[in-house]
Amino acid sequence: MKISTTDLSLARRRFLSTCGIGVGRMALASLLAEELAPAADLSLAAKPPHFPGRAKNIIYLFMEGGPSQLDLFVDKPKLKAMNGQEMPKSLMAGRKFAFMDQMGAPKICGPQCEFGKHGQSGNVVSSRLPRIAGIADEIAILNAVKTNNVNHSPAMVYAHTGAMIPGRPSLGAWLVYGLGSESRNLPAFVAMQSGPRGPRNGTDIWGSGFLPTTYQGVPFLNGPEPIFDLKTPDGIGHSSQSRAIEAVRDLNHRRLEVTGDSEVSTRIASYEMAFRMQTSAPELMDFGRESKETLDLYGAVPGKAGFGANCLLARRLIERGVRCVQVYHTDWDHHNGIEKSLDKMCPEVDRASAALVIDLKRRGLLDNTLVVWGGEFGRTPMSQEGGTAPGRNHHIDAYSVWMAGGGVKGGQTIGETDDLGFQPVSGSVHVNDLHATILHSFGLDHTKLTYRFQGRDFRLTDVAGNVVKQLMA
Repeated sequence: MKISTTDLSLARRRFLSTCGIGVGRMALASLLAEELAPAADLSLAAKPPHFPGRAKNIIYLFMEGGPSQLDLFVDKPKLKAMNGQEMPKSLMAGRKFAFMDQMGAPKICGPQCEFGKHGQSGNVVSSRLPRIAGIADEIAILNAVKTNNVNHSPAMVYAHTGAMIPGRPSLGAWLVYGLGSESRNLPAFVAMQSGPRGPRNGTDIWGSGFLPTTYQGVPFLNGPEPIFDLKTPDGIGHSSQSRAIEAVRDLNHRRLEVTGDSEVSTRIASYEMAFRMQTSAPELMDFGRESKETLDLYGAVPGKAGFGANCLLARRLIERGVRCVQVYHTDWDHHNGIEKSLDKMCPEVDRASAALVIDLKRRGLLDNTLVVWGGEFGRTPMSQEGGTAPGRNHHIDAYSVWMAGGGVKGGQTIGETDDLGFQPVSGSVHVNDLHATILHSFGLDHTKLTYRFQGRDFRLTDVAGNVVKQLMA
């Protein structure tokens, strides 16, 4: 007779609970204590930080696929001059690339744009991003960001959780765990997406990992009704729905008393939040309350999904106390035909990205809202297609991220690479450092924001991470 793992688990508990020997009861108490410990603090009420921080909310504009820093933020005249020449073998030796190893000696790919210095700061921005160039003095550009894996999926997970293996809590989940939320009628953490497909890894990059699911992100759909199952079914009145929810809540509370399972608490809170959102969400989604000038600024059209609409919705969410908003835009994976790809992608994101910073500032929200723009890695200086249809491979050693607001000192560039933009020569910032700095801007010490799981205290930055103090105003 085959015994399932569930039966074995129940048998073990039954033995321990009925065992007359003291050690059996001690073992059961220890087992239950470990399981029930997380249930002690599941409140989404706002919590104090470790020290005063400038940021209260974050909007992370994530360009999934790996935007090319060499065509957007890093001006390398030598790269342009050497276009079509073979990449020096000394630079390639010992390096790992996603697809380049099989292609022999790759050729250098010059920039697919012109560059200029903008604002009083002289921050360098590509001609492909004229509106972001217009906010040059508001943003700090990191040009030597480094990550650990050359493939999209593990790099995406790493960018969000500080680990390459799925299962760890995301940045947003850590923030909500550490600080709670100031919104009672909307989720503390929202994830939105635009582009031809959803971002790789989905729930792994906005999930709560081993943290209680109370802290996970709530995905909004890319369409006219972005929130799952919010509309009350036809024929169901408010009072009957309310009675049904109350009955389910009572049953869940009984279950909670028996098991002490934190996930039952999460389920109760989820039902109650969904009920409240039936009132709050329609007002949130009503772009008719926005002026024509604001809609034009973002390039947002009421009732039409897209990156511009998501950026405007992100602003409306943080106005209503939502702690973290992730805005994903996909299709930055330009292995070939990069010129045409950038012709399409850059206008889609340039306008709304700049509009978000402008709009937050004029509403007095930028000081307390951290805006981050970047992807999971960058692109190589050499062409993957040998120059016939220029494209760039994945590059993990030096790519660009920009930040604004939330205590960031704008109008500066941190990090420099060699003449071909291949590797850092100063100011290198690792993903762990980026995470530590984001937490710091919220007043959270990344070494103290921990959660005990399987006998170990885990944190977003694992055993690494240094705050980039130069970024802070």
